[in-house]
Amino acid sequence: MSRSLHDQTLALAGVFQAADLVQQIANNGHCNETSMETSLRSLFATDPATTLDVYGGELTDLREGLITLSSVLSEQNKQQDIEVLRYVLNLIHLESRLNRHGDMLQVIGSRIDQARHTASHFGYTHANLISNLASIYTDTISTFRLRIQVSGNPSLLQRDENAAKVRALLLAGIRSAVLWRQTGGRRWQLILSRRKVVRYARELADKANTSFDN
Repeated sequence: MSRSLHDQTLALAGVFQAADLVQQIANNGHCNETSMETSLRSLFATDPATTLDVYGGELTDLREGLITLSSVLSEQNKQQDIEVLRYVLNLIHLESRLNRHGDMLQVIGSRIDQARHTASHFGYTHANLISNLASIYTDTISTFRLRIQVSGNPSLLQRDENAAKVRALLLAGIRSAVLWRQTGGRRWQLILSRRKVVRYARELADKANTSFDN
């Protein structure tokens, strides 16, 4: 198995994990805390030795993303699958726009760096950090003409803490989309190489499940 497919699948799973967590919050008002921590922590992995290190170094950290990737790309027969896929495609599109705005990339990088102290002091799922990351998303990526419309329960989405989590996770999804592009990921692969990606994501998910069970 080529190293590039390995790295691309991990990074794409990162995008799907963030998108799935957004879908969970929008419809249920909560999400898997461990998976959310993995996604938000990835924003601070600026000098990783490997692609997996961005997400904590263990396949179990990306377990939810790998499972979501393989099920959504192979089925798309549930409303939640369609919503997650829409978020993923929008995140990838926004990342390509962001890549052409070096000044905005610098602002995002600088503000994430400033948030490191909050992350180290309070942890990656603390309300203070989530609010900080949400404001970065609002001040930068939300200014693009294309804005991700999140579907779900309006009463849940109107709660400040849920809205902040959604924006912070969308920022994490953008980070994984950056990584996906850097490892050679391209949008056409989601169509032409879909079966190969799904098959490999399932293999990795099985390994993650084995580690998780142990």
